[in-house]
Amino acid sequence: MNQFIETKFTIPTLKGISAKTIEEHLKLYAGYVKNSNVILEKINELANETEKNAYALGELQRRFGFEFDGMRNHEYYFKSFEGGANNLAEKSALKSAVEKEWGAWDFWLDRFKSIALTRGIGWVILYYDKKTDRLLNTWVDEQHLGHLTGLSPVLALDMWEHSFVADYQPSGKKHYIEDFFANLNWEVIEKNFTEAQN
Repeated sequence: MNQFIETKFTIPTLKGISAKTIEEHLKLYAGYVKNSNVILEKINELANETEKNAYALGELQRRFGFEFDGMRNHEYYFKSFEGGANNLAEKSALKSAVEKEWGAWDFWLDRFKSIALTRGIGWVILYYDKKTDRLLNTWVDEQHLGHLTGLSPVLALDMWEHSFVADYQPSGKKHYIEDFFANLNWEVIEKNFTEAQN
């Protein structure tokens, strides 16, 4: 059976987010990759007797969504730091699409950041919906509850405590959000948007 492979990221020194936090965070990501593989293997074992193993299979399938989405969410997150901070091009297609949807870049950015302050653990994700040719923001609880079906992530911000508490303390959530944006390589985000359109 094919296995999911852990991506190796090249993350530069970041503003505010320490190398230690990134190191520990990458270990959590590796766990999502490992667990996604383990769960699929177990599902294949138990699927030979689906009636007998119905309860266990149901629980494993629920868990698989959590582990798999944890893996993919983190891949968007870490990839966005590779190459170092890089501003969005003034004439970028993503910027034009954001302005078309929300009227102004800063209006979208404020709204995205306000979603990031949602109480609880989860993610803020900017999606592209190819069917309607529009961008949508959403909050995803944990790793998997609230994903928008059929839409492609363009930008993913991790708002679990492990991504910021060691560097910012719980009270520093807003500062972490600002530093996340200061560290982004917008060329990567723009590429995500281009790929989502194809």
